[in-house]
Amino acid sequence: MRYEAPATVSAAVSLLAKEKGQAFVMAGGTDLLVKMKSGLVEPDLIVDIKRIKPLHEVKKTASGITIGAALCNAALGENALLRKFWPGVVEGATLIGSKQVQGRCTMAGNLCNASPAGDAVPALVAAGAKAVIQGPKGKRKLAIRDVPAGPGRTNLKKGEIITSIELPKREARSADAYLRFIPRTEMDIAVVSAAVNLTLDAKGVVRKAAVALGAVAPTVLDVPAAARALVGTKLDDAALEKMAAAARAACRPIDDKRGTAAFRTQVAGVLAQRAARTAYARAGGK
Repeated sequence: MRYEAPATVSAAVSLLAKEKGQAFVMAGGTDLLVKMKSGLVEPDLIVDIKRIKPLHEVKKTASGITIGAALCNAALGENALLRKFWPGVVEGATLIGSKQVQGRCTMAGNLCNASPAGDAVPALVAAGAKAVIQGPKGKRKLAIRDVPAGPGRTNLKKGEIITSIELPKREARSADAYLRFIPRTEMDIAVVSAAVNLTLDAKGVVRKAAVALGAVAPTVLDVPAAARALVGTKLDDAALEKMAAAARAACRPIDDKRGTAAFRTQVAGVLAQRAARTAYARAGGK
């Protein structure tokens, strides 16, 4: 096994593209190292991107906010810009692991691990975020919801890495929220999760909405029907129940030792309602 820690994105891409064996990107290593120790993967090459300085930056741009792929979640959680405009995205990222893990793990790494239960992903999907990808053929962008192809698989091509995640520019009276259910009080994997992103008009009526669910399908679900149930309302009980019904209808969960399909389906609707209420209050709704 070879370990490389390039100083530039282009060097990282070149290493990955030329490798004939199994090559893995290491952003934080909190998933990769566990898989290696468990014997699930045996890399021929590991490309550590932590030394690529631009990938640690958070930038406010004309089109929104860009988060570098190597930025650890501890630093992300302390960023005032992200906490102000995207509290739900911060909530998802900072729920991952312990304080020690937070100092290493990254949002992009959680995305590329492609677990249906990844905490960082639902809020990004609800936000309409995009992944900026660089590979041998140049740069491209892909909606976050389209990065995972299934459990443990992504739609990245050989030699490609995610260099940053782009969050869109925030409109006035907008906010998001993320919630999950876990058996323990902390440091566990989501049995089911929900993220809601809302924009209100001056009267507190929902003008735009997005709802995303985690751990209820092979990949995080974007649920337009649940979002439509909220638009044009002030989150009255009827609207919330309609949203919950749409969320439950979209679920395609499995039974496993951590929760039944029926339980996940029911809780998905409950969490979506609670996340919607939180996002509405954060956006200035009353």
